[in-house]
Amino acid sequence: MTPPAEHVHWLFATGFLLLGLCLLARGIVGEDVWCRRAWRAYLWPSLLFGLGVLMWPVMVFFTNSTIHMVAHGAWAQTMMLAGAAELGLLRGKLHHAAWRLAMPFALVVSGTALLVHEQNGWLFSRAAFLHHLLGWSALVGALFPLLAAVRPRSRFAASGLALTLLVIAVMLYSDRDVAPIFGHLSALAGEAHR
Repeated sequence: MTPPAEHVHWLFATGFLLLGLCLLARGIVGEDVWCRRAWRAYLWPSLLFGLGVLMWPVMVFFTNSTIHMVAHGAWAQTMMLAGAAELGLLRGKLHHAAWRLAMPFALVVSGTALLVHEQNGWLFSRAAFLHHLLGWSALVGALFPLLAAVRPRSRFAASGLALTLLVIAVMLYSDRDVAPIFGHLSALAGEAHR
């Protein structure tokens, strides 16, 4: 018996919440203070890489169509890439500044995959509305790590990325399989679950 999709979304919401809180704390105190303890510097990239690894079982066991498998596979790969790039930069194994573009790339791919794999309109159901909202939030949120790649010490960019991830976590927590949005539920969506 597989858990409902919203339970899997809630588990990933917890991961994004932790990731966002780590980045928000780093943005508030500054990178120099945050990195005084080596384990803190490695915390958020490791968490991001781990979320990418955990996305693979979701892709294999919880998807029911090819487009969902492709979307979840893209999320897994780009989260792992962004986490690995940040770990490589921290460790000194990667030196080129272009590796900082892995995070905005991951958000652009994730946002695009969210929008492409949701085949229903915004008001079809709560899940459809959230997929659209998540997709556009990720696309707009990609501007913050892009700014951080250009201006690495910008607290605005660091805090903006953290808040984007926190908003994504809240949206994932509010996901429900089939529920009406704004009092409307398409007759094609099936029976409403509460």
